[in-house]
Amino acid sequence: MDLIQQYFSDFTPKQLEQFAALKNLYADWNSKINVISRKDMDNFYEHHVLHSLAIAAKFELTQGMQVMDLGCGGGFPGIPMAIMFPDAIFHMVDSINKKLKVVSEVAAAIGLDNLNTQHSRAEEIKNQKFDVVISRAVAPLKDLWYWSKPLIQKSKLAVKDVPNGLICLKGGDLAQEIHESGCKPFVWEIEKIFARPFFVEKYLLYVPLR
Repeated sequence: MDLIQQYFSDFTPKQLEQFAALKNLYADWNSKINVISRKDMDNFYEHHVLHSLAIAAKFELTQGMQVMDLGCGGGFPGIPMAIMFPDAIFHMVDSINKKLKVVSEVAAAIGLDNLNTQHSRAEEIKNQKFDVVISRAVAPLKDLWYWSKPLIQKSKLAVKDVPNGLICLKGGDLAQEIHESGCKPFVWEIEKIFARPFFVEKYLLYVPLR
């Protein structure tokens, strides 16, 4: 928890309580359902919470924004982001219902009321629009953009003065993946945001809806 406060400040007491409660909640759920890698639990705040908050280091999600976490799994990056930005609305979407149960239960336990879940594949979602789609290590960029683009609304600016779009966390050598996607994403090295060895070759990508 102290690690988070090395990089972010101005948390309310409620936010601090919510972040502090996450590790024990996930440890308990992980003993029942393998939602995250068990070997990561010793580094929970670095590998899951701080990694998710790389998005918050570059983007401010504003009041009333509709944010979809595509393939949210056990709740990352959506749950840490929902704590960070309580005025935005987070729609947690995944095709595995048992993982969404964990998301719902964790959110309820910490009083996170700006979040809902949807049991669906992204390509099956119809008649819904979002300002931003976020995602972590779900699929190649080509697929993420193919699924996300129809769901992103064009009508307003959502992230400060930045057009709506896809924001995703990815790792490894991305040159071929970016080339195959046909996208021209903005790319940040997370190691330069959080100067820690874990974040070497981990990246934050942003594809604006043009």
